[in-house]
Amino acid sequence: MVDVMLHLVDRGLLDEIMSMKVEDISSAMEGSSLRASRPEADPRFHRDFDVDLEGEVLELIDGSADIGGVEQLSQATDDASMELRLLLAKWCSSAQWRCWEARLFLYVEPMLESPVEDSDDFLLPGVWDQFSEALSSTDRSSYSESVVLDWMSRREDMGETMEPAEDPMILPTMESHRTLSESLFNIMESLRRSEMELMAGREFLEAGGWMLGRAKLSEAWGSQG
Repeated sequence: MVDVMLHLVDRGLLDEIMSMKVEDISSAMEGSSLRASRPEADPRFHRDFDVDLEGEVLELIDGSADIGGVEQLSQATDDASMELRLLLAKWCSSAQWRCWEARLFLYVEPMLESPVEDSDDFLLPGVWDQFSEALSSTDRSSYSESVVLDWMSRREDMGETMEPAEDPMILPTMESHRTLSESLFNIMESLRRSEMELMAGREFLEAGGWMLGRAKLSEAWGSQG
């Protein structure tokens, strides 16, 4: 199953890094001099480790002649440059949330005004705007409980058992839905209360197709990739 991933990104910091020369980004990553500028990590969520991202950035720059030949990353439109944009956006992230794509229909769709037609809709900023607005009128416990009750109702409609004695995965799955829905509520609440920008993407999606705010990464700085 494919995971959808959400990040809270400090767009101001990302814009600053994107305005740097590629060789300066490489030097800063090699010398770990950008670590102090990373947004403070939200301890409730995972995010990529400094050393891992530094290594990926350096490996990508060293392995791509196209990137090394440009003054500023915002001027480059090749695939490697899009990958670098994504890595730098993750560098500027304070929190990451992820779950199976199929589960998002259960977590998000009931809160929207209209059905989600396709999983690609989970990349659309309008979907997350609606979802965030809907969550603002409820609390974490009520939202999580509604997700679990909806899941139980759907199982019963399909004739599936809700007896733990008959299906040992019932309780672990219920707890997983509760935990994930609560953490989804938390990250959306953090988004509303901060000046961070939401970045949405999924596994196996080309880097330029990730959404940062209201634009694809390939278009976020005026470049058409």
